[in-house]
Amino acid sequence: MTLPPAGAPALPERTRTWLAHPALAPLWERVRDRLERNRLAVSGTVAVELDADGAGRLERLLGRRVTPGAVRVRLEALDESLRSSAAAAGLVAVATALGGPLIDRTAAREERDAAWSAVWAELDAGLAAAGLIAAGWAPTFTEGVRRSGLLTRAGAAAARSAVGVATATLAELAEDTQLIGAAEMVEPRWELAELAGRTTGDAHGLDDGHLAAALLLRAVAAATGESAPSTPAERRALWERVGVTTDQVSGTVLVWGLRPPGPGRWAAMMRERADQGLPTHLTLYELRAAVEAPASVGERVFACENPQVLQAAARAGATAPLVCFSGNPASAGLLLLARLVEAGARVRYHGDFDWAGIRIAARLARRGADLWRMGADDYGAAVADLPADARLGLTGAPALTPWDERLGVLMRREQVAVHEEMLLIPLLDDLR
Repeated sequence: MTLPPAGAPALPERTRTWLAHPALAPLWERVRDRLERNRLAVSGTVAVELDADGAGRLERLLGRRVTPGAVRVRLEALDESLRSSAAAAGLVAVATALGGPLIDRTAAREERDAAWSAVWAELDAGLAAAGLIAAGWAPTFTEGVRRSGLLTRAGAAAARSAVGVATATLAELAEDTQLIGAAEMVEPRWELAELAGRTTGDAHGLDDGHLAAALLLRAVAAATGESAPSTPAERRALWERVGVTTDQVSGTVLVWGLRPPGPGRWAAMMRERADQGLPTHLTLYELRAAVEAPASVGERVFACENPQVLQAAARAGATAPLVCFSGNPASAGLLLLARLVEAGARVRYHGDFDWAGIRIAARLARRGADLWRMGADDYGAAVADLPADARLGLTGAPALTPWDERLGVLMRREQVAVHEEMLLIPLLDDLR
């Protein structure tokens, strides 16, 4: 015996079998579709193609002549005929018994819309509670989240939970960062597991793959003018921009010829590697554990943006110590810079002559680095030496150059980017 769907009337078995005949299947399919689009109201007409068997069955049910082919059926008439037949049930009940529960699509859509309205309202409320709703990047962030489908793919319930966690974490981070404007890189304050435990109750609650973490990093990307992260390295870099260390061993800062003066084993190891001509990757873990100063008072330590510069220095046997931040400095790089400045070393930094490179240079200058061959004259000479077919245009928003205002003026006029590796000869001359 075939059991009816839950909540459906128990049609007599013979009647159910007769109504469920394949010849009438096109009719029930059209009827279900019309009812679900019509808030389950029994009104209107459906058009359906029926063969001779289907037309004959419908004729017996309706009590009127039905010819094979295109047939139009009024739902009210079908409902009345079913009620007076052996089915003894209305059209909605019979359609449910034959094909399962009907869905009021309009009501379902309204319910979904209401659920998502609550999600977006909660996102705005969370940003407001964090003091970030007026930030210039907030509209870009919220619109980007809507367009990305990041939350909608997860469903409204999961989205609301993620919004609550992400905005609570943003509120925690906003106390120590400039998320209200364009976020400046800050000193490491949190371990990711510690922050996650505080805001989610789970040390892994902000790990990769968690919706709340993805949402939060989109906010950080918007605040810093970056694209939404798509790789583990990009996600780690964004965490570090707001003072969160994902771990102490993945991110490194690359050094060449660094000879700490102390008597300890770490300083001796670094001097030995420098004597052997070996570049060294220093982790945050190592730098936090090292007790010796990384350089002597008054010692010149050069720093660059691109690893190719350090590689060229190593090949040339450069004698001056060189630090490479590999783009925007990570936590390890920032800590090393702070340790060098604290030790009284003179850190001289060079980076790319593009707007991103200028912003990095400005950040490092504010942290105590001197700028090295980063003036207007250096840029002008570099542009003049570039072949016409090797010139790259500047992209992005211009940045201020407070150490040499002429540089910013000249870059805006020339609109040419000059990357570090194009200046290897003069840079290496200084390192010898």
